[in-house]
Amino acid sequence: MEPGAVEALFTRGDGSYLFARWDRPIVLVVFGVAEESLPVIKGAFEAVVALAGHKMADTDPELGANLMVFFVRDWDELLAVPDLDRLVPELAGLVGRLQGAGANQYRIFRFEASGAIKAAFVFLRMDAALAEMPAETLALAQAVQTILLWSDRAFDGGSPLARAGEAVILRPDIAGVIRAGYDRVMPAVAHEPSHALRLAARVAVAGRPS
Repeated sequence: MEPGAVEALFTRGDGSYLFARWDRPIVLVVFGVAEESLPVIKGAFEAVVALAGHKMADTDPELGANLMVFFVRDWDELLAVPDLDRLVPELAGLVGRLQGAGANQYRIFRFEASGAIKAAFVFLRMDAALAEMPAETLALAQAVQTILLWSDRAFDGGSPLARAGEAVILRPDIAGVIRAGYDRVMPAVAHEPSHALRLAARVAVAGRPS
């Protein structure tokens, strides 16, 4: 990817540059799906975490779980989830905004003192559009969008996924950015656009034939 394209992935709507990744192992919990769908959904998240070279765990010593994915049929269902309003204090207002916008998905991040990702909450309202998607494709898209703090506009022009024959895969360019972002020599948090130059350089090196 060209440096400008990488920079755009982390340049927010207000023009500021912000990159963040997870430092702590990811502990995933999924709510609202049938038991038989859980391995497929968890497998997609595990694949993206493995791509990043990051780790998953069974429990977080501080939070218990730090990546929670909620599948609902209507946004009002979130208000009935026990203690969710303690984890997401703005829940009632958020539900109202999501209903008003007719949204079918939303993600919230919480951050460490350092600025690295500490926790993420993924909310999916299974409208007709999402219900048509295979569970693996839907989970892969959400895993990609929670492994890094992308810009709020990063994927406005297209999905991070692509079709390869009958399969849906992660776009190679986005996979390269994820791997580069988790390179041990790279910072967990960055606010300067020059960070995108370093990411792009690593993507280019990784993409060259040996």
